[in-house]
Amino acid sequence: MGRGRPELPASRPERARLLAVLLDQLRASPQQPQYLPTPTEPLLLAVAQVFQADPADDRTLAELGRQVGASERTLSRLFRRDLGMTFRQWRTQLRLHHALILLAEKTPVTTVAHQCGWASASAFIDVFRRTFGETPGTYQ
Repeated sequence: MGRGRPELPASRPERARLLAVLLDQLRASPQQPQYLPTPTEPLLLAVAQVFQADPADDRTLAELGRQVGASERTLSRLFRRDLGMTFRQWRTQLRLHHALILLAEKTPVTTVAHQCGWASASAFIDVFRRTFGETPGTYQ
C-alpha cells in the first residue's frame, strides 16, 4: 500500500477485469499517442539532427549512413535497439510530430504535407487519418 491509494493484488479478479477494460478502451480509441523517442546513440543523434532541420529530407538510411560514417545495417540495428522502432517508423513519427506543430500554427494542410516530406497532400492526409483518427483539417 502506498500513499493512501488502495492497491489491487495482481491475482485479484478485480484487477484482471479492470486491466481488460482499459485494454479494450485503448484498442477502441481512434487516436494513437504521438510518441517521438529521442536517440541516445551518437550516430542516431546525427541522423536525428538531419531530420529535425528538414523533416522533408528523403535520403535513405544508406545515404545517411555514408554521411554519419556507419553502414545502413548498423543504423538499422541501432534504431531498433535504441528507439524500439525502425528508421521508417521513427521518421514518420518525427514528420507527424512536426506536422502537428505546423497545423497548430494554422499552416495550410498542403504546405504542411510538403514541408514534412509527403509527396502529396492526399498521402499526408491518409497517414494522418490512420494515426490520429481524423483529418488534418479537422484537427486544425
